Amino acid sequence: MKGSSGYLDSKAHYPILDGLRGVASIVVIFFHVFEAFTGGNRFIQIINHGYLAVDFFFLLSGFVVAYAYDDRWGKMTTWDFYKRRLVRLQPMVVMGSLIGAALFYFQVSPIFPNIAGTGVWMMLLIMLIGCTLIPVPISMDIRGWQEMHPLNGPAWSLFFEYIANILYAVIVRRFSKLLLSIFVSLAACMMIGYLVLGTQGDLIGGWSINKEQLFIGFTRLLYPFFVGVLLCRAGKLIHVKNAFWWCSALIVISMSIPRIGDEQHVWMNGIFDAFCVIIIFPVIVSIGAGGILHSARSARLCKFLGDISYPLYITHYPIIYIYTAWVVDNKKLIGAESMMVGLLVVVVSIVLAYACLKLYDEPVREWYMSDKGYVKYDSLRKDRKY
Repeated sequence: MKGSSGYLDSKAHYPILDGLRGVASIVVIFFHVFEAFTGGNRFIQIINHGYLAVDFFFLLSGFVVAYAYDDRWGKMTTWDFYKRRLVRLQPMVVMGSLIGAALFYFQVSPIFPNIAGTGVWMMLLIMLIGCTLIPVPISMDIRGWQEMHPLNGPAWSLFFEYIANILYAVIVRRFSKLLLSIFVSLAACMMIGYLVLGTQGDLIGGWSINKEQLFIGFTRLLYPFFVGVLLCRAGKLIHVKNAFWWCSALIVISMSIPRIGDEQHVWMNGIFDAFCVIIIFPVIVSIGAGGILHSARSARLCKFLGDISYPLYITHYPIIYIYTAWVVDNKKLIGAESMMVGLLVVVVSIVLAYACLKLYDEPVREWYMSDKGYVKYDSLRKDRKY
């Protein structure tokens, strides 16, 4: 192995954190399934705070990036770091865009007003742009939801993930603990100010290229990602028996709590969102990182959940578009039929994610690693998130 390579020897990873990432990914799917029935009303959403999974992902990512790379900068260049992150994330970004394109015309509905009038050439252009993760302006929206990635909405969070990785590599990795603490504190104030003093009272948003949505995106990114870095550097882990199950319960409960307050008191829900992201999620990560899996069954479950978490998150939404169109076009209410179809959406999404993982993502990364003469792929698998 070349000394300058970013593909360094694997570190032991945190299997419970892998599992928790998978739990949050599944919560996101259920959140999106129920979102189809809200008509855009965030006050009646079931699994109301499922959107906070994105903020949890940012925090987890900051923690594992710092754990994997903070002590490696003497052995790799900034470009080595970028290459490793691209190898980890970009293949599934491409797959998400391809799946979004393949299913695009099955999503025709009045709720997506731009699809019917979009030519194939324009859709293919957006697909190619989506494969690069370059955001498109609202003027190029082919769905009608003003998404920066109209074929695969959740890719917006990967756009911000890449920004966080660049900020970490160029600037923040050089911060002392004190300077990082100040930076994180300012980011927390920015988040609290937006949530408590703003007109929305939640962290929903970040997916459009306009001033308001970009501000939401950076508000959601800066505190959780870099408090994850700080948490790793501090090394203050919490040791709790059955950590995976306690942390999973905390994730599900915090993301399922109904909306707090009404339209005249949005600050109440803002306080809850801030409490979850600033306090609860760092505690969950500290417990998860400090926990030990004593059961082989739990270890297998965490591995499976960790393996499918990213493919699941980045490929499920094109199916959700179809489900949402079906619900709205047929004026479906929450009932036996719609819930059975919704459950089918969840199952199909998990199967699709697993297929993408085994038939595409892992082979592509293995090919790249072997082609470049870096470490063997089964070493990478031990370090698959980092």
